[in-house]
Amino acid sequence: MKLGILGGTTLAKTLGKKYLEAGLTVVFGVSSEFDTGASDWKMLNRLHNRICPFDSAIIQSEVILICCHNDYLSEVCAALKSADLYGKIIIDCTNATYNQKLTNTNTQQIVKAAPKAPIFKAFNNLGIDYPNSDVLGIIKETYFCGDRIPEKIRVKRLIELIGFRAIDAGKMNNAPLLEAFYHLSKEIAWNKTEPSNYHFKLVTV
Repeated sequence: MKLGILGGTTLAKTLGKKYLEAGLTVVFGVSSEFDTGASDWKMLNRLHNRICPFDSAIIQSEVILICCHNDYLSEVCAALKSADLYGKIIIDCTNATYNQKLTNTNTQQIVKAAPKAPIFKAFNNLGIDYPNSDVLGIIKETYFCGDRIPEKIRVKRLIELIGFRAIDAGKMNNAPLLEAFYHLSKEIAWNKTEPSNYHFKLVTV
């Protein structure tokens, strides 16, 4: 399986490294403005020669993880629109800017850009600055949702492959709820006086 991870974020880099260590082939898609000379990315590119434009990463990949900053989402969606997405799976790992209506503009943009591709939501609880938001490495789970059953099994296995517990959150129309958890954790952190990050853990009773 070949993964394409879109975005020059720490989340993209971290997930990519985890999947490379798990033995998968990974290609990183970045914008033309991205500085590939930054130390970690320079080393990653030198060892694996895997950094390329968004459209090239999409073409090469079977599974596409969107981990970009919101500023670059329109560029990613433009690349998706112009690509042949037959047989590919798309996983949205982003969080839209918070609004109280719980509308999910990032996911909506991606669905419009790739209307025939199976699209899922996962890893967004980590945030694009992960692992900086989890310096102790305590986050061991991610919620995911989507509509296509055979592909959903593949997404679950993909999550578990790098050590996360995959929690099925139902169908794709629940994607705004996954983002709500992320934004609530940020609001809690913002209202505390100490510089800490807050995360949710699912428990069963």
